[in-house]
Parts: sequence; C-alpha cells; structure tokens
Amino acid sequence: MLVASAFGAVAEPNARVKDIASLQAGRDNQLIGYGLVVGLQGSGDSLRSSPFTEQSMRAMLQNLGISTQGGQSSAKNTAAVMVTANLPPFASPGSRMDVTVSSLGDATSLRGGTLVMTSLTGADGQIYAVAQGSVVVSGFNAQGQAAQITEGVTTAGRVPGGAIIERELPSQFKDSVNLVLQLRNPDFSTAIRIADVINAYASRNHGRRIAEARDAQAVVVQKPQTADLTRLMADIENLVVETDTPAKVVINERTGTIVIGADVRIAKVAVSYGTLTVQVTETPQVIQPEPFSKGQTAIQDQTDITAEKTGGPVAIIDGPDLRTLVAGLNNIGVKPDGIIAILQGIKSSGALQAELVLQ
Repeated sequence: MLVASAFGAVAEPNARVKDIASLQAGRDNQLIGYGLVVGLQGSGDSLRSSPFTEQSMRAMLQNLGISTQGGQSSAKNTAAVMVTANLPPFASPGSRMDVTVSSLGDATSLRGGTLVMTSLTGADGQIYAVAQGSVVVSGFNAQGQAAQITEGVTTAGRVPGGAIIERELPSQFKDSVNLVLQLRNPDFSTAIRIADVINAYASRNHGRRIAEARDAQAVVVQKPQTADLTRLMADIENLVVETDTPAKVVINERTGTIVIGADVRIAKVAVSYGTLTVQVTETPQVIQPEPFSKGQTAIQDQTDITAEKTGGPVAIIDGPDLRTLVAGLNNIGVKPDGIIAILQGIKSSGALQAELVLQ
C-alpha cells in the first residue's frame, strides 16, 4: 500500500551545499590490482582449472627465494582475486582505506582467507597503495552429500582498512583560482539557488559576487584575492540551500516498489481495475476392466478449466497534492502490481504530470 506524508502542503527541503554538490577537484580515483588469497579450507581454486593461480603462486614463492622447480601442487587453499578500491580525494601517504576482494577462478569461498601483499594501480599505471589483510566474507556455504545451502556471496569480501596509501595524488587545490561545484542531481533551479546563496555570503564577507551557475550541474566559484581557499570551501559547503527536484514516479516491477515524488500531479481521471483468474484442475480417473476379462487398467484424463473475472468500481483520481494522490490510489484497493499498471495507464493517457521511470 502506498503511504502519504502526514502533512498536506509539501515544503521544499533544505540541505547543505556539501550534501547536494561535490567539489570537482575532490573526486575519488579507482584503483585495481591482482593478488592471491591464501589460508582457505579447501575452497580455493583448483590449479588444473585455473592455471594462472599456479603461475602466480610460483612467481610469489620465487620472489621469496623458494625454488618451485619440478613439483606440482594440488592444494586448494589458494585463490586468485581481483582487488579494487576507491582512493579518496586529498589522501595522504600512510593513511588506510578499505578494499574489495573478488574471486577470479573457480574458488567456492574466500571465508577465512588472507590477502597477501597486492599492489594497487591507477589508470596511469602508477602504484598508489598496497593491500594486505584478512578477508571478511558475509555469506556462507554449507553442503553435504545430497543437499547444499548458500547464503549471500562467498566468493567476494572486504578487507577493512587493508590498504595503505603509498603515493600522494598530485593536487593543485591551493593553487586553484576557482572552485567548481558539481550537483549530484543536476537541476537548473537548484544550481541557481546555490549560486544565489554563495553570492549572498560573499557580498557580506568579501564585498562582491563570486559564484555563477554554468549549467544544471556546475556552479563556478571565483576565489577572492584575500581569501584562503580551504577556509572559503569550508564556509561554502555549510551554507543551506532550498533544493528542487523534478516530478518523478519510480517503479520497480520486480519488487513491486513504487516511489512517488512530492511534486507529482495527476489530472482528474476515472480508473477501473479488474483481474482475470484462470484455474486449471487435472483430476485423472482410473478405469478398471470387467472381472475375468482381458482388458487392462487405463487412466482417463479429466480437465476442468474455470475463469473468474473480478472488476472493481470505477474510481475518480485527482492528484493536486501528494496526500490526495496516494489516498486515491489506496481507495481503489488493489495491490502494488495493480497500482503499477494503473500508473502506466495514466501516463499513457497524458494525465500524469511527471516522468515515469521503470527499473
């Protein structure tokens, strides 16, 4: 069932600049690496099916000064993995970050394993971090001779704080002459309001306007000559802005989830919803031959098909605000899948004044 808010008039929400926009120069950088997880309880890669795991093991042991000539290992306590991480902006050498570990071969579980030293590189091929530590896996896998149960994903996990940053990203934040704020949800109205709020702050503290909305996503802030850029950004990101969002209805047909925005409006329409239920019943009958005859027992098929059509009353829906819209849809008395079909039909009729997003 859809739920409306407890108030009638919907006010525009207020948010800080840091919650609705991010600094262009302060974005994350993605890192990737290839490594080995050891110490698994027989749930690692089978070396015959994953030859790259055996090659990696031999290379690692040779780097440690251990000869591996001649022998062939059949242990399944090692798994080849891909290690990924997001390098946070302005990260300094020596700080730590989390990494994600994902199986690359045919390992069945990484639970209890330890990631050995793995270099993480960026898009430029430079090593920015080194990861190592115990892998935390949330799922589990249990099986016997005739049954198996799996909960969650056992071939992927995380190493909390497992990577140490070794290289500092080249940053020219202090040398910048302007700041570019990127809206997480592009909107012209919100961009203009951010620029107005920043200009009001700058007029009081610096005596001139410094912000300009470039488009629906970017707001450019010029640095005053006498201002410290770090302190300026700290002041700007705590300014409160009245945000605006376009009217949308988001529908997930797989889960039956319906999310209706506060600004969604529906013109007055009449809606009737009915369902058709078809029931097929198989009742085979056994027919026995006459006594002392040469007949054989036979099975006679008997199928009963019934169709039942149920239709609800015609309801008039008029959505001048969110409360009235949700109340009208709830009054029809249908399940979420029916409401999804109704909303799609209203959109097709042109009465839904919002964007319909299907997931």
